[in-house]
Order: sequence, then C-alpha cells, then structure tokens
Amino acid sequence: MKPTSQVLLQFDPALNQLGNGKRLAGGLSVVTRIGDTLWLANDETASLERLTLFKTDQNTQFIGLNHCQFRLSDFLKLPVTPDISVQAGQEVDLEGLAHADGYLWMIGSHSLKRGKPKPDRGDDANQDKLATVSSEGNRYLLARIPVVENNGLYSLVKKVETQGKTLKAACLHADKDGNELTQALKKDRHLAAFMAIPGKDNGFDIEGLAVVGKRLFIGLRGPVLRGWALILEIEPDEQGKHLRNIGPKHALYRKHFLQLDGLGIRDLCLSGSDLLILAGPSMNLDGPVAVFRWPDAATVDQECLVPAAELERILEIPYGQGEDHPEGMTLFSADHKDKLSILIVNDSAAANRQPSPEGLLADVFRLP
Repeated sequence: MKPTSQVLLQFDPALNQLGNGKRLAGGLSVVTRIGDTLWLANDETASLERLTLFKTDQNTQFIGLNHCQFRLSDFLKLPVTPDISVQAGQEVDLEGLAHADGYLWMIGSHSLKRGKPKPDRGDDANQDKLATVSSEGNRYLLARIPVVENNGLYSLVKKVETQGKTLKAACLHADKDGNELTQALKKDRHLAAFMAIPGKDNGFDIEGLAVVGKRLFIGLRGPVLRGWALILEIEPDEQGKHLRNIGPKHALYRKHFLQLDGLGIRDLCLSGSDLLILAGPSMNLDGPVAVFRWPDAATVDQECLVPAAELERILEIPYGQGEDHPEGMTLFSADHKDKLSILIVNDSAAANRQPSPEGLLADVFRLP
C-alpha cells in the first residue's frame, strides 16, 4: 500500500553525524507525536531528538524542522554513562516511546547482541564474531521523563510541579546484567529459554511501547512462539523504580499472546481503546510488514490469547530489500478528509528516502 503522504524531517547537520560514516537520519527506531512536535530516536544513540512540525503545501502537508537534542544522561541515571557516538558501544537501543499524563515513557530493547561478520575480515575472524554474544547495560532502560509545554513547544525536564502533582524523571533500577523485569522473566515458563538468546536470533527483544492508564504494554519482536507474538503488560509503582505484582501468582507482569500471521511486534500505538500493532519478521528479514488493530485492548484485565479472528489486519506497509525497515509508528493527524492517520519511520532508510544528508522522508498512512 502506498502512503497517503510524506513528511520531510530535517536534522541539524552537526547532530546528524554518529561516526563511522553513520547518520542519525539513516535509521530511526521510534517516533511519537506530542502536539506539533515529533520525538524520535536512532537506536545507536543515547538521546532523543525533537523536531517541530510546520504545515506547508497540500503535497508535502508537513515538514519537521528546528532539530533539538536531549541527552538521556542529563535526566536519568543510566546503568552505563554513555557517549552519543556509536563508538562508545553503550547506546540505549531505544525501541519504544509513548506520551501520557505528562510523561514521555521510553524503553530499550533489553536484548543481547551477537557479533556481526564484516566483509573485510577473514573467515576465522568472522566465525569468532558469530560466536560472540554480549550484553549492554543501557539496553535495559525503562524510564519516564516529564514533558512541559511553553507556547506550544514541548520540552523535557527532570522535575515539574503541575496541577498539584510532582512529576519526576525516573527509571526502573538496572545494571549491566538486567533489571527487575528480566530477572523475573528468567523464570518464566514461556520466555526463560529465550532470555540468553540474542534478539536477532528470535531471542528476547522488546520493540514497542504503549501506555494504558497506569499500565504499560510492551511489544516483543521476539520470541515468536509457533506463530504467536507476545505483549507484556506491566505497572510501574508511583516512583517509577519498581514493578507492581499484577500478574497471576503475584507475577510482575501479564502475558498476552497474539496471532499476527507469524510476525513479531515492531511498535505499538494506542488509538482510543484499541491498540495498533506494527508487525514484521522477528528474524533478520525484510518483510512482510503490516499494521494490525486489537479492538478494545485497553479494557483487558487478565492474561489472554488473541486469535487471528479477533484481530484486524488493516494496512500493508511497504518495505525494501536490505533497506527501508519500518520500525516506529505514531498517531499523526487528521488529513484533509478528516481521517485519522499514522506516521511511520524506517530503519536502514533507502537512498530515495533521503533527499539530502540531513533530510528523511517519513510515510503517513490513512487508517481505514
């Protein structure tokens, strides 16, 4: 399906350079819209990027300008103090972003990494690469940061007083080996066996976050179990540092299994009481990619299995061969026919999606 329109995102040239020839605009993993601002991240950094949306002509509709960067270490105590550059090797690997009740919530992949063979290495060296599995502490991030508005522009702060409440930046306690959630999942009858498997090998890999009241829905790219994808449901405490016991037998989580035609979850987005699910392969494949609707997901109050008949496959999303992998999704706006739409950003962006080194075209799809 072709997009209804596109949004041109323009990044600051100085902030766009990640080192090793990589650029921020070349690969985005998350996006969420707050008012007339777009919040994005590249999964190889430890920062959030804000662009301001401006309306243009009917063909382009919107353009994102005035790039501002927020380093997460300025607001949160991360397990490992990062550098923005890829060389630092301690990116947060942000894979979920959601705004609700004055907070911007975010989550890292929580996944292990397997070494990647390189064409300039010999066979022995590349076999060693494939045998190397590593853990990076900042990937275990689950955090919230207060969002404040001033004349229509939204920014992040460590702490703010609003409507008689104090909002504070906080994150689930983590170290280089994991956090409260991963420790609990190591004993889970469905997921324990996958916690030591790298994400790209159908191991445990978080991609997607949605806020439903006090609860968080967390999408898993992997594992996919005999064609069933998983969503974890958790509830952080008021301080945001620990999880409440909301699951069966006082577990820290609930599990929801969904038949997504064998696909894993790439992102989540709440639309009213429905949950929109961006789905793609759990393994290192290009596609297929689709958007599903889980009707009334916000009303679920216990663990469940959701068969294909109870889900709606509403959009087929285009993808590339070795490039253009849809990764992030957000509710966008009503278009000229007053229909709700979503905006999707891509990792490994194709050359024709980058009209300039600092520019990136994101796709807008009208929802049926």
